[in-house]
Amino acid sequence: MEKQYVIDEFQQGESWRLFRIIGEFVQGVETLNDVGPAVSIFGSARMTPDDPVYTKTVRIASLFAKNGFGVLTGGGGGIMEAANKGAVEAGGKSVGLNIMLPFEQQPNPYANIRLDFRYFFVRKVMLVKYAKAYIIMPGGYGTLDELFEAVTLIQTRRIKPFPLILVGSDFWGGLMDWVKDRLIKDGRISADDLDILQVIDDPEEIVRTVKKFVIL
Repeated sequence: MEKQYVIDEFQQGESWRLFRIIGEFVQGVETLNDVGPAVSIFGSARMTPDDPVYTKTVRIASLFAKNGFGVLTGGGGGIMEAANKGAVEAGGKSVGLNIMLPFEQQPNPYANIRLDFRYFFVRKVMLVKYAKAYIIMPGGYGTLDELFEAVTLIQTRRIKPFPLILVGSDFWGGLMDWVKDRLIKDGRISADDLDILQVIDDPEEIVRTVKKFVIL
């Protein structure tokens, strides 16, 4: 009898978790549905303001805002903070989709639209659904996770293709070489799959590339 009670309690908890997940989806859609054309910018949460990549991210986000794009980020520090800062200082929509974690992630103060998420996968859906492009700055595991999930969704045609731009040829060059030397040569992906990714360093060129793809 005691064992059955524990099982029933666990199952009840799982059922209520579904309602919390649905609630996060509803909140995200209602908040972001009118955000307009936007780009999602990713990168390391550990980047400090004195890092040149941080400064470059502020510049890129500012340019997007001045060209009519909102900027979506994961809402935390580092590159996310830099992107939100660049967007809000340029008078644009600066969206921070913060994830509640027991360590590392604290919301930055530069988002003028902010949502808090408990579930990573719900936040990921929002960052894809409302983005016209992905701008990938140097980062760690989380950045790679977002990058390759988007690549996989485009490759498998689960979402419409959009610009997926890696910023920093010195940082991403080794990864691109590995993709060519191992994945393509070993037949793990086709040569056309490499076209999903672009490596661009110049902020103005990044914005021009996205604008060619998006009708504002």
